[in-house]
Amino acid sequence: MKTRATALNPHNRFQPIVTDREVDPDWYNDPEDDLNPDTLATEVIQETARSIISRNTSPDVPFDQSINPYRGCEHACIYCFARPTHAYWDMSPGLDFETRLIAKPNAAAQLREELDKPGYRVSPIALGVNTDAYQPLERDQKITRQVLEVLAEYHHPVSIITKGALILRDLDLLADMASEGLCSVRISLTSLSNDLKRRMEPRTAAPATRLKMIRQLSAAGIPTGIILGPVIPFINDHEIESILEAAAGAGATRANWIMLRLPHELDELFQDWLHRHFPQRAEHVMNRMRDLRGGKSYDATFGRRMTGTGPYSDLIRQRFTKKARRLGLNLHEEEPLRTDLFRRPGGEQMPLW
Repeated sequence: MKTRATALNPHNRFQPIVTDREVDPDWYNDPEDDLNPDTLATEVIQETARSIISRNTSPDVPFDQSINPYRGCEHACIYCFARPTHAYWDMSPGLDFETRLIAKPNAAAQLREELDKPGYRVSPIALGVNTDAYQPLERDQKITRQVLEVLAEYHHPVSIITKGALILRDLDLLADMASEGLCSVRISLTSLSNDLKRRMEPRTAAPATRLKMIRQLSAAGIPTGIILGPVIPFINDHEIESILEAAAGAGATRANWIMLRLPHELDELFQDWLHRHFPQRAEHVMNRMRDLRGGKSYDATFGRRMTGTGPYSDLIRQRFTKKARRLGLNLHEEEPLRTDLFRRPGGEQMPLW
């Protein structure tokens, strides 16, 4: 399908007795046949969230609080590490992840309730980490916008990771928050090739559009960087230097990278995609992935899962670091965001320590 990354819908690991759902041949045969429908329609399930702020203690990520307005992601990135989480909702990490989405319409109200709790301790919230808060669904649902309005009202710091051009809709809110040191943005930039983007991230903004996003966000005074993630051996690793140059030229001030990760069902989905789109390179890619992960497709060990280990990982780090430093891009520090401005509307300011 031209606008979906996979036609597979394998059962999830929590339901091992369920057989794989088969794709209906009435709507999918040959992806090169223009007479076939482009895609399946997206199904949206409304969920009443009982909590909205997720917390983590992972040493591999620079935040301890996050909000995800949606489960599943219509961007359909084949490499998305969040795909296996769809199994928790009795859905497949494959096509279900792209087409059966869960929205949280009460997210803003639930956030307000959690911020009002006397015991709440403020620290930056990362928005849209597991799935993109600015995926196409947000255009109609506007949940991300509502969440940002609450954070702005409370003067609460927020960092955003996205590859969705819809973020430009919220320039007014983001610029106001950034002027107080309350907001930063990272754009996921994985390739400058429209062809590779179309195959790998079918419903995301084009590379040129993402550079436009960086330019407009930076021009509005919003600290903006990039995440080159994932780096995929023999697929996009040759673009590292050119991606960094383009990002710096557009106004990015920070950059970091993440190696491809293949947890759980993602291993099968990615390898199927790889054999369909790059059959001559598939074995080379997977051999290199196993070199990075101690002979396995994936190693979830903290400190290793984001970069892998070994000579290839070291080479990528050296290339990335050398080029980024030449361009003046900050490699190691997240944009410092203020926490001392937090206040509850109509209530006593929270004591900070």
